[in-house]
Amino acid sequence: MSSTSISFVTRFRNYLSLVKFSHTVFALPFAFIGFTLGFLELRSHNAPNPFQWTSLLKMLLCMVFARSAAMSFNRYLDRRYDALNPRTAKREIPAGIIPPQHALVFTIVNSILFVATTWFINSACFYLSFVALFVILFYSYTKRFTALCHIVLGVGLSLSPIGAYLAVTGYFAWLPLFFSFSVLTWVAGFDIIYALQDEEFDRSQQLHSIPAAIGTRNSLILSTLLHICSATFVIAAGIYGHFNWIYWTGTAFYMAMLTYQHLLVKPTDLSKVNIAFANTNGAASVLFAVFTIIAVLI
Repeated sequence: MSSTSISFVTRFRNYLSLVKFSHTVFALPFAFIGFTLGFLELRSHNAPNPFQWTSLLKMLLCMVFARSAAMSFNRYLDRRYDALNPRTAKREIPAGIIPPQHALVFTIVNSILFVATTWFINSACFYLSFVALFVILFYSYTKRFTALCHIVLGVGLSLSPIGAYLAVTGYFAWLPLFFSFSVLTWVAGFDIIYALQDEEFDRSQQLHSIPAAIGTRNSLILSTLLHICSATFVIAAGIYGHFNWIYWTGTAFYMAMLTYQHLLVKPTDLSKVNIAFANTNGAASVLFAVFTIIAVLI
């Protein structure tokens, strides 16, 4: 392999690390749920060619572009704080691996590609893409003035199931909205757990977060309540959609994973926060989506 090829591969890996591409596993499975529900909706109305690979590809591209824009902008905007925080000082921008201006250009390019892709989906997705883009980029500012930043992050990721459904059908429906509300409360809950690591740092820098505002113990209580809400929305979706036992098996696993992460993290022991954040939530979303998609297709 030539030095040019090695340099390209290294840069590619650096940008994947910048946007934490592996964390796509959180929202993407719910986007697949929304896409599948949209496909079934069209099929129920005897629409010609309800499933198209091009539609799936455009949905995936939107997910990748939107998330890459949001994450790179967050890293760009927070670069000063990341450099001061021992936990984040080795991230690509403060470590000098990726120049800040390159991260900003990366954000702009992905934002343009996201909006451009929605143009080729349908008019509803195109016009709403500007709203979605505002939400996911605006999140990066929220920690500077409100502890509700976790809710805003949840709102951003909750757009995935309803957005995918809209990409297929061109209109809204209640069922994917139940999944969107589940994502909102699920993400907000686990982001509060993740933010426990920076509770003291946030206070010292006058940054806003739930842990900095109400402390570790109360934050875990609030996170638990949000995850109870997430489970409730998943149950409501199953009842509303008249889903079969396969769905309820996936629901049971999803709820077990939510419970497990709260058993891992205790007010007096935060050593397993990363396991609870990445492994548990990743498994919860992927397996729940697999069970749901199988349930609605058979």
